[in-house]
Amino acid sequence: MQFLELKNFLDQKVAQYNQLDFISNDPVCIPHLFTKKQDIEIAGFFAAILAWGQRKTIINKCKELLGRMDNSPYEFMIHHSDDDLRGLLNFKHRTFNDTDLLYFVSFFKSHYQTFDSLEHAFVPKYSILSDELLPTTAVDTTKTSISIEDSLNYFRAYFFSLEDFPHRTKKHISSPTQKSTCKRLNMFLRWMVRKDNNGVDFGIWNTLQPADLICPCDVHVDRVGRLLGLINRKQTDWLTAVELTQHLKQFDTNDPVKYDFALFGLGVEKIL
Repeated sequence: MQFLELKNFLDQKVAQYNQLDFISNDPVCIPHLFTKKQDIEIAGFFAAILAWGQRKTIINKCKELLGRMDNSPYEFMIHHSDDDLRGLLNFKHRTFNDTDLLYFVSFFKSHYQTFDSLEHAFVPKYSILSDELLPTTAVDTTKTSISIEDSLNYFRAYFFSLEDFPHRTKKHISSPTQKSTCKRLNMFLRWMVRKDNNGVDFGIWNTLQPADLICPCDVHVDRVGRLLGLINRKQTDWLTAVELTQHLKQFDTNDPVKYDFALFGLGVEKIL
């Protein structure tokens, strides 16, 4: 397709899929169960991290997990007792188990004792890490602009800054330093940062900007992106997600990640 033809086609698909009808069958329905900002953040984070496998199973496992927290995840993180933690034992989804879950709870409790939003965990200028805990690809915490690459690298270092974190849990939080596409975290950031009036994404964070987001690159998006000539890189890694996003910025500089709806929808419905 020529540029304008492809842009018009993708814009039509964004309009089709960026709708409330999209929510019920997608993990984004999980944070939509809540209205309190911190509940949305925590529920959204778990929904994104657990987002692999069949979407129906993902949604059911997230509902099970939040049910174990009395469907008040923020209150649970701040005020849980040892008995409450025992209620999380034996939770499992794919390779994510209760060891991982208990560390996630510890992180959330620690974070929310200092900050009122999870957004601060992705913004290096709010760093409370000592120099030795900062990423090896050092993040400049004095910069006024924030790259998502720096943001994700910083987040992983910050997330695992508590003492005695389980080594096995590190596989659940990716970063560009590992050359990962960071699909789940980029999806979570889309939910929290993108702003429109369609009611799918929340747009409750203001420091990170939609123009800076990186498109979540799952198997559907990757396949459709290649078919449409938006990805040329042979392997699928962080640079692939960056390449895709750079191409999408040609269609909308301020909100390139809105095309995630189009690419994912085309892929999951096997239209392309």
